[in-house]
Amino acid sequence: MNIFDSLERAKTYTPQKEALLFNGTSTCYLDLYQQVSQLSSALKARFKLEKGDRVGIFLPNIPEFVVSYFAVVQLGGIAVSLNVMLKRDEVAFILKDSGAKVLITAMPLLDQVPETIPTLQGVVCVGEPSRPGVIPYQDLLSESLSPLPKVSLEGDDGAAILYTSGTTGKPKGVLLSHRNLVSNVYATNHHTRMEPEDRLICFVPLFHCFGQNFVMNASVNAGATLILHERFNPDEILGSTKLNRASMFFAVPTVYLRLLELPDIEEQLASVRYYFTAAAPMPVEVADSWQQRFGQIIFEGYGLTETSPFASYNHDFSYRAGSIGIPIENVEMKIVDERGNDVLPGEVGEIAIKGPNVMTGYFHQPEETAKAIREGWFHSGDIGRMDEQGYFYLVDRAKDMINVSGFKVWPREVEEVLQEYPTVMEAAVVGVPDRTAGEAVKAFVVLKANTTVQEQQLIDFCRDRIAVYKAPRTVEFVAALPKNPAGKILKRQLRETDTQKNS
Repeated sequence: MNIFDSLERAKTYTPQKEALLFNGTSTCYLDLYQQVSQLSSALKARFKLEKGDRVGIFLPNIPEFVVSYFAVVQLGGIAVSLNVMLKRDEVAFILKDSGAKVLITAMPLLDQVPETIPTLQGVVCVGEPSRPGVIPYQDLLSESLSPLPKVSLEGDDGAAILYTSGTTGKPKGVLLSHRNLVSNVYATNHHTRMEPEDRLICFVPLFHCFGQNFVMNASVNAGATLILHERFNPDEILGSTKLNRASMFFAVPTVYLRLLELPDIEEQLASVRYYFTAAAPMPVEVADSWQQRFGQIIFEGYGLTETSPFASYNHDFSYRAGSIGIPIENVEMKIVDERGNDVLPGEVGEIAIKGPNVMTGYFHQPEETAKAIREGWFHSGDIGRMDEQGYFYLVDRAKDMINVSGFKVWPREVEEVLQEYPTVMEAAVVGVPDRTAGEAVKAFVVLKANTTVQEQQLIDFCRDRIAVYKAPRTVEFVAALPKNPAGKILKRQLRETDTQKNS
């Protein structure tokens, strides 16, 4: 078993089919396969890569990412993805922690690569490198070498390491096996009904599990076409969607929120048959507004890097607004209490997940792995509930729960209310220290362009709709909310900013 099989199959049966589109350049499956084969042969010859060796991929959404990823797994190596927003110390930590033998990067990122990492035998750079000793990527593609067969692997052999965002302490490397990835890719193809004729627009980062496995690997497995973009720029993405006749659109909720603000974009999105969101909770108001305006559902997935990432889906045949759906094929989910016991439908508890999508573990961290995976169940740290029909609903992250005088407040509930206010574009709610109540509810709010509202108006609006203790004590208006590349709001950063202001 090797995730590389999907590329080999596409090359065999649809060699001239478009695999990638990037900046107006098309790459067919045969050409993609040949580039992968050439790079894997060169990496083997230069660095003697063996099964299980780790190779860092520090690249934006460019074709070289796809080529590098498949070249590494063809050799039986483990692809270690690095967030392109990381700085030198963060890059150094991941390279050391993973024991990466080789790093593949690009010129704009080379300054963030430390000169000395103990395990690192070489750095390969897309573009003309400015540092002595760095190997130009193009040189590897130009070497005359015989192609290598793919390495035969067991399902439990490692394929990829993706680092968690590190919202609490140092990031942990999530080790995903070939079985994890292959099972999840087939589930993705099945639930989204992805076909070879589909054209997937991809601007979510490939270094993130959403972009890497749910979009990139699923596209190759289906023999579809991946329309690649380095980032989300509304004009660029809307133009590309129309020009390249994209049929599947993948984005985080904030992207849909921004698009809803734009007038007259229906024609540019006319080719899209399927919309999908993940990586952060989708506000019900945004989903409803999209369906009313465009006449199409934004299908929602739930999962974590530790679940490859796909765990539940809303939904193949019965969509329910506000739900994260039911478990995908071959996966189980349940809600448990603090002791790990199942709770009744409707009761709130932690979401636990079991199936072939659950990670092998945290790389070289057996104690952390044992805490997270107990009797085969991965304990997500997410708080949710399940209804009588088996649909799951995400309440919040356990660590984000606010304790107001002993009363639990789940930020997402307050955020949903705030986003019902006509002038509110985005909202994030956190707990801040309070001398009498222990914690108080604070909201950070981004307003829609050219609109205003007073702090007390928003507080009163919430008090009219939810219990008074849940309503924000204070509201701070901000130009933007801090987010990671996957679109998740960095609440720890908001809490830290508030502490600094009040210290």
